[in-house]
Amino acid sequence: MKKYAIIVAGGSGLRMGAALPKQYLPVGGKPILMHTLAAFHQYSPEIEVMLVIPEKDFAYWTQLCEEFDFQLPYRLIKGGETRFQSVKNGLDAIEATEGLVAIHDGVRPFVAPQTISESFLIAERTGSAIAVIPLKDSLRKINATGESFFQKRDDYRLVQTPQTFLLHKIKKAFEVKEEPHFTDDATVYENQGWEVSLFEGNVSNIKITTPEDLAYADYRLHQGA
Repeated sequence: MKKYAIIVAGGSGLRMGAALPKQYLPVGGKPILMHTLAAFHQYSPEIEVMLVIPEKDFAYWTQLCEEFDFQLPYRLIKGGETRFQSVKNGLDAIEATEGLVAIHDGVRPFVAPQTISESFLIAERTGSAIAVIPLKDSLRKINATGESFFQKRDDYRLVQTPQTFLLHKIKKAFEVKEEPHFTDDATVYENQGWEVSLFEGNVSNIKITTPEDLAYADYRLHQGA
């Protein structure tokens, strides 16, 4: 089946405390977003990639691509006011209705090709594939009065991207009105009454949102990880 990827990078970088949005900050000598795009092309040079960023950033991104001689193919798509709207714009840019699409955070540059591959295989078979990892730390739930209660961490998973789907199903899922509980693409898919399929992602596939994350990412790349 034809494979697509929608890379969403519309963050403002407030938690990073930097002048630039985090997706454009350098890690290992080039912007984070370029590492992410390269990961999908490493998985398959044939994959069709949609890069969704704010329209106001188009000129700056083009400048960065020229500066770093970044020539991997992709289609540049205008982002929306929210992540939901940005993903919908990416889906609308895909004219086909049949195929598979992986939706991925632009600031997760360490997604493994094996993770991308597994997501497509599972989604082709079940309709969806959501990357998750087990929790390492203990977990407690706090109620409205401040009381806390132990939670069995084996009952929970941390959700990552890619979140991969049969194209016609996720397109249909995104035809609805945006709701506050749509925190990721899986919740939009579930809104149709469809069950999502989980698979184990790669632990190093972190989302870079803080200066500590940036330092860790730079360390990994300098170590050749």
